[in-house]
Amino acid sequence: MSNDEIAAELVVTMHTVKAHIGAPRSKLHARDRAQLVIAAYENGHRSAPLA
Repeated sequence: MSNDEIAAELVVTMHTVKAHIGAPRSKLHARDRAQLVIAAYENGHRSAPLA
Protein backbone atom coordinates (compact mmCIF):
# COMPACT_ATOMS: atom_id res chain seq x y z
CA MET A 1 0.00 0.00 0.00
CA SER A 2 1.12 3.55 -0.56
CA ASN A 3 1.65 5.97 2.31
CA ASP A 4 -1.56 7.75 1.29
CA GLU A 5 -3.54 4.50 1.37
CA ILE A 6 -2.10 3.51 4.75
CA ALA A 7 -2.90 6.93 6.22
CA ALA A 8 -6.49 6.74 4.96
CA GLU A 9 -6.98 3.16 6.18
CA LEU A 10 -5.62 3.88 9.66
CA VAL A 11 -7.02 7.44 9.84
CA VAL A 12 -3.65 8.99 10.66
CA THR A 13 -1.55 11.68 9.02
CA MET A 14 1.11 11.09 6.39
CA HIS A 15 3.67 12.27 8.94
CA THR A 16 2.62 9.44 11.28
CA VAL A 17 2.85 6.84 8.51
CA LYS A 18 6.29 8.07 7.48
CA ALA A 19 7.50 8.04 11.09
CA HIS A 20 6.26 4.49 11.69
CA ILE A 21 7.93 3.26 8.52
CA GLY A 22 11.07 5.36 8.88
CA ALA A 23 12.01 4.25 12.39
CA PRO A 24 12.47 0.53 11.62
CA ARG A 25 13.97 1.38 8.22
CA SER A 26 16.63 3.41 9.97
CA LYS A 27 17.27 0.85 12.71
CA LEU A 28 17.56 -2.02 10.24
CA HIS A 29 19.50 0.03 7.67
CA ALA A 30 16.92 -0.97 5.08
CA ARG A 31 16.95 0.75 1.69
CA ASP A 32 13.19 0.68 1.29
CA ARG A 33 9.93 -0.81 2.54
CA ALA A 34 10.49 -3.97 0.51
CA GLN A 35 13.57 -4.75 2.60
CA LEU A 36 11.49 -4.21 5.75
CA VAL A 37 8.95 -6.75 4.52
CA ILE A 38 11.69 -9.26 3.77
CA ALA A 39 13.28 -8.73 7.20
CA ALA A 40 9.93 -9.12 8.94
CA TYR A 41 9.13 -12.30 7.03
CA GLU A 42 12.56 -13.80 7.72
CA ASN A 43 12.11 -13.09 11.43
CA GLY A 44 8.74 -14.79 11.68
CA HIS A 45 6.48 -11.74 11.59
CA ARG A 46 3.70 -12.95 9.37
CA SER A 47 0.29 -11.34 9.46
CA ALA A 48 -2.49 -10.52 7.06
CA PRO A 49 -1.84 -7.36 5.03
CA LEU A 50 -4.15 -4.39 5.26
CA ALA A 51 -7.01 -4.82 2.80
